[in-house]
Amino acid sequence: MSLVRRSSNVACGDLLMEKRPDILAIAAKYGANNLRVFGSVAHGNADELSDIDFLVVMEPGRSLLDLGGLQAELEALLRCRVDVVTEKGLKTRMRKRVLGEAVPI
Repeated sequence: MSLVRRSSNVACGDLLMEKRPDILAIAAKYGANNLRVFGSVAHGNADELSDIDFLVVMEPGRSLLDLGGLQAELEALLRCRVDVVTEKGLKTRMRKRVLGEAVPI
C-alpha cells in the first residue's frame, strides 16, 4: 500500500470527523478505546505531509500485533502515515505534554 499526500484543502480534523465511525470500528476490532489525537493534528497546524498521532488505551490481553494491526488499518483508511501509542507506552518525558494536548475523536 502506498500512502499518498492529503490534499492541502482537506484538513486532518475534517478527515477524522468524516471517517470517525470507521476509525472507531477499527479500534474496537483491535481492542483499542479512548482514542485521542495529539501533535500537529490536535494543535490544528497539520499539513498534507503530517502524520496523525493517535493515543489509545488497549484492552487487557491485547498484544503488539493488535497495535500493529490497528496502525496498518488506520493508515489504509486515512491514506497517510499514522502513529499509534498507548498511554502505558508513553515515555516519561513526553507523558504530561501528550496527555495534556490529546483530543478525543
